Amino acid sequence: MHFIVLGAGAIGGVIGAKMAQAGCSVELIARGEHLDVMRRQGGISLVTPEERRLVEVDVQASVSDCDWQNEAVVLLCVKSQHTTEAVQQILNVPGGHRLPIVSIQNGVSNEPVLADLFERVHATVVNLPAMHLKPGEVVSYASGCGGILDTGCFPMGVDECNDAIVQGFCAAGFSALSDPQVMRWKYAKLLRNLGNILQAALSDSEAAGDIARSLRKEALACYEQAGIDCANRDEVAARHTAEDGGMLYAMAEVPGFERTAGSTWQSVARNTGNLETHWLNGEIVRLGEAVGVPTPANAVCMQLADRLVASGSGPGLFTTADFYAELAALS
Repeated sequence: MHFIVLGAGAIGGVIGAKMAQAGCSVELIARGEHLDVMRRQGGISLVTPEERRLVEVDVQASVSDCDWQNEAVVLLCVKSQHTTEAVQQILNVPGGHRLPIVSIQNGVSNEPVLADLFERVHATVVNLPAMHLKPGEVVSYASGCGGILDTGCFPMGVDECNDAIVQGFCAAGFSALSDPQVMRWKYAKLLRNLGNILQAALSDSEAAGDIARSLRKEALACYEQAGIDCANRDEVAARHTAEDGGMLYAMAEVPGFERTAGSTWQSVARNTGNLETHWLNGEIVRLGEAVGVPTPANAVCMQLADRLVASGSGPGLFTTADFYAELAALS
């Protein structure tokens, strides 16, 4: 099986590098300075708690340059706001709509979009602490296994292709299961990702615990009203526990590479000009509108995200007081 990683940022870069390091057949697709640096240095620089290594791997500018002959599988690792644009280049490949495509993305909105375009869609729930701020380089902060990448067919089920994808993840040092009900885990992960914008937008995000709980409460009310099954906290904790009772992986320090915050903060820090918030908090707002559940806290998150991007000012433009002022204005 040949893995084509579309989006070699923090998540895609770490997954692709570890799979290539393990001997899997891998190509990375990147753009801009990240692409240029990887081509000059002959691969991607992977930094982990244990080592820093240049992993030799083929890097392409577009899918048209990739090898599609050897049981190719697309690992889609772009942010949700880039999904439609990114997959269009796959659809331009003859027979591209028949290629297996794996959504290794946060949120739950990508899989329905992909299912309208591709015959075989797989979903992966991503638990992988990584960072990408410097071109040509990605950092993994997982000590133990490299992270958790449980995968299943969308909307449900597993098949031989799914099992082969999972085997590739496991060979690369990740913990991965073939899960026929993987979407219930992605809905659980979405609850955690609702707070991503708080890290990026609020200078005092450490004081935003009550806001984060409000975001989760709104989401769970929407899930209940819509009849959406979601893995509970006990299940999530059990999945992260190893056989010896310890954690499958732990966050570890990487000297010289302090992990400041999550993916949304990294997008703001790199001034990408776009954020994933409308596909995370926005998913809850849209679901709330559909089932008649108010979601004002998640709506404020979307407003702050838009203003943060428009300002171009970097992380921490607002405070928790600003959040509550916006929330009061919606009442």
